[in-house]
Amino acid sequence: MGSLDRILRIVVAAVIAVLYFMKVIDGTLAIILMALAGIFVLTSLISVCPLYLPFGISTKGKEE
Repeated sequence: MGSLDRILRIVVAAVIAVLYFMKVIDGTLAIILMALAGIFVLTSLISVCPLYLPFGISTKGKEE
């Protein structure tokens, strides 16, 4: 997983968390989005997205 991908995932997770704590989102939608935010943070920390593996997707730049 590339740096830009990790940064975007963390930013999206932070926005979801802010919306949740400001009570803009609630109920089932909030639970689903907070779970998604947690997954984004986790995959950013370990630098691997399990959904990318079967498709052979890589967001890393060209290695020299």
